[in-house]
Amino acid sequence: MKIGDKVRFLSETGGGIVAGFQGKNIVLVEDEDGFQIPARLNDVVVVDTDDYDIKPVMTSSAPKNEDEDYDPADRPVTFRAEPEERKGGDVLSVYLAFVPVDIKEITHTRFEAYIVNDSNYYVNYAYFSAEGAGWRLRSQGEVEPNTKLFIEEFDKDTLNELERVSVQLFSYKRDKTFMMKPVIDAQIRIDTVKFYKLHTFQENDFFEQPALIYTVVENDKPVRPLVIDPKKLKQEMARKVSSDNKKVVQQPARTQRSKDEPVVVDLHAAELLETTAGMSSADILNHQIEVFRKTMDAYKGKHGTKLIFIHGKGEGVLRHAIIHELNYRYKGCPYQDASFQEYGYGATQVTVR
Repeated sequence: MKIGDKVRFLSETGGGIVAGFQGKNIVLVEDEDGFQIPARLNDVVVVDTDDYDIKPVMTSSAPKNEDEDYDPADRPVTFRAEPEERKGGDVLSVYLAFVPVDIKEITHTRFEAYIVNDSNYYVNYAYFSAEGAGWRLRSQGEVEPNTKLFIEEFDKDTLNELERVSVQLFSYKRDKTFMMKPVIDAQIRIDTVKFYKLHTFQENDFFEQPALIYTVVENDKPVRPLVIDPKKLKQEMARKVSSDNKKVVQQPARTQRSKDEPVVVDLHAAELLETTAGMSSADILNHQIEVFRKTMDAYKGKHGTKLIFIHGKGEGVLRHAIIHELNYRYKGCPYQDASFQEYGYGATQVTVR
């Protein structure tokens, strides 16, 4: 028997074409609808016809098959189709979920814990709970793409063991190339009081019943680690102090600027705003003009002061807006292009009058 042969089942009607083999004793038979059905080798026979409904006539003289009492319904199905990928699932999102067994008896019910894999990656995980300075492994295994896996059931007496948990995982795809994801080590503090409050269990996309869900990693961004390295914390604090001191030094005081030294204001959006997310071009322009007006008003009456506004070349929208302000709001202040050598071709110098 080989791939491509037409075969018929001996124990039941039907048949198909041999699509492959699993081990030494299982053959995959593909039927008319394209489904691959696993069957024992001694339960199929090669035929030359497509009429699979004809069953062989067994005579009393035929030797009795040792599997004559074998029920096809008891045949284990070993064939598994590859998990389907979904659009948007190539970013890694994994959650730790707790579901009450009986939501109506929240003060007495037991709880189920799940690892939810909301991505197109296979995820190999390890789930730990803290015991003093050490850790205890509670569950370990693999979660298929876009599935959830039950990992344990526990009662209220076990809650004290779950105040600090850790989920470690790495992800991959099978039989195809994929974007490598970093190994995740997320430590999570579980608020055990929430298990006594009905409203903390919310409707969600993963379970039919309300659940308490903690993020391990979402859209490739892991949850912030619970334990902070003291050395790193000290370095970050020192860096912040240094940065803050640097900012103070960079802010010019009046006594440090000579009379002829101009005041330079960079109106580029990247210098004025931490982020422009969610802002339209009009919103950004309005903010830039607002900074321009505040600067002009701050130096009002300080005659002779030169203000350099760096606006860049671009399409000239910001420059035209500044010129309009000078012509109508600040008519008494002459202006000109700033020094090309010092500020390039995208700056305007204004003299306060």
